Amino acid sequence: MKNIQEKRNAFYALHQSGCFVMPNPWDRGSARVLEQMGFKALASTSAGLCWSHGRADGQLGLEQTLEHLQQLTDFTSLPVNADFESGFASSAVGVYQNVSRAIGTGVAGLSIEDSSGNPNAPLRSLEESLERLHAAREAIDASGSKVLLTGRAEHFFVGVPDMEDCLLRLQAYAQAGADCLYAPGIRTREQIIAVVEAVAPKPVNVLIGWDSDLCVAELTELGVRRISVGGALARTAWYGFMQAARQIAEQGRFHALGESTSAKELNERFSGS
Repeated sequence: MKNIQEKRNAFYALHQSGCFVMPNPWDRGSARVLEQMGFKALASTSAGLCWSHGRADGQLGLEQTLEHLQQLTDFTSLPVNADFESGFASSAVGVYQNVSRAIGTGVAGLSIEDSSGNPNAPLRSLEESLERLHAAREAIDASGSKVLLTGRAEHFFVGVPDMEDCLLRLQAYAQAGADCLYAPGIRTREQIIAVVEAVAPKPVNVLIGWDSDLCVAELTELGVRRISVGGALARTAWYGFMQAARQIAEQGRFHALGESTSAKELNERFSGS
């Protein structure tokens, strides 16, 4: 098992060249399987975590998130990037304090969103967003650790698909100290290229959480450095579960249970956990 510093160094190195996929486990079992499959880094998913607790996305708080991050970093030898939502705080001071605590879990990176949670004004102002990102940057620098900070522009996730403002914000976040930039929800090649060019030479994360004709090779050619899947793997697992359970509940049949991973394979994968 690598120590925390080795994981952080490895994560930093992954962002220097090429392109890598950083899938999103929602518990220790899914993290273990993804590590066995050869991925080089993992990222938490706030949605996947919430669903595993029987809650809607966004309904778990700081303490449960920190506990989850600690479990992931303790359980895998891979670097873990934290989906740290908007910092779980209403002020920049709170963001500083909470990011400091997240660093203490051993994560190799974390992201800060600019969404507000207010449906009437779903994005925080640029001024407030920069204050909060600066606070995260200061917390990382004060810790003396090589934790990679990702700045997120949430326009396409919160129903404000303003590409021009999205690019301006990502550029501002890059200047404010974000090491990696991320606009979840962009889908077209033109949008991806625009983001990559706007913040170059800083690395860009692209989310592929749906059926897409884009592949890793093409995303690499477009200049993407990092690919994540958000809650998509968790949704896929829930789909299989609900299909099988619904067939039992509604039809009294069990055919869907045959479309599953064998107990033998799962036991073999987890025997050394």
